[in-house]
Amino acid sequence: MNKLGAEFFGTFWLVLGGCGSAVLAAGFPELGIGFVGVSFAFGLTVLTMAYAIGHISGCHLNPAVSVGLCVGGRFSASELPGYIIAQVLGAIAAGGVLYLIASGKADFAAGGFASNGFGEHSPGGYSMMSALICEVVMTAMFLLVILGATDKRAPAGFAPIPIGLGLTLIHLISIPVTNTSVNPARSTGVALFADGGAALSQLWLFWVAPIVGAVIGALVYRFIGDEKH
Repeated sequence: MNKLGAEFFGTFWLVLGGCGSAVLAAGFPELGIGFVGVSFAFGLTVLTMAYAIGHISGCHLNPAVSVGLCVGGRFSASELPGYIIAQVLGAIAAGGVLYLIASGKADFAAGGFASNGFGEHSPGGYSMMSALICEVVMTAMFLLVILGATDKRAPAGFAPIPIGLGLTLIHLISIPVTNTSVNPARSTGVALFADGGAALSQLWLFWVAPIVGAVIGALVYRFIGDEKH
């Protein structure tokens, strides 16, 4: 229960901090933080939580990461369902809190509510295929960073830094394409509160692509990280 609670609150912080920065601060007139600010917000949530709860649950905060770590031999398959449920519930709770905050503005309209999408729901108008490739590749690289940074041969105590900065870089690259998911829980947590049904109708891609990418990243690291090769 300690681990599941840590994953719940850790994912809550990731969605509240990352998506909250996009909804509340990104487009603020003249002082908005923009794509760069949102990218750093996501990275900082992971960095801070990795130090806060990494010693409790491993700080996955992401179903795709949990699956990838399982494939990579770093996480027990028996714990996977509980972790995924805790992460999704934490993301939904954060989406709800963010909605309550954002709706206090006089002219509030949920709009996309920091949800992920492709086609006309992509920030840059990118196609479904572009979104699929982007999410698979970015998640694969994220798992590569995570597995490398947490390898027993890596410098101890520094893993949260490259992992947080890695997520920042991923957002800097891919916000224009999909609004950056690489995390099915993050996508689900805000899709439930977005206007219309577009975010929910496209949510399947932001479950499938990150999980496929995570598996690829884990398999690649198992090959290149194996000392026998």
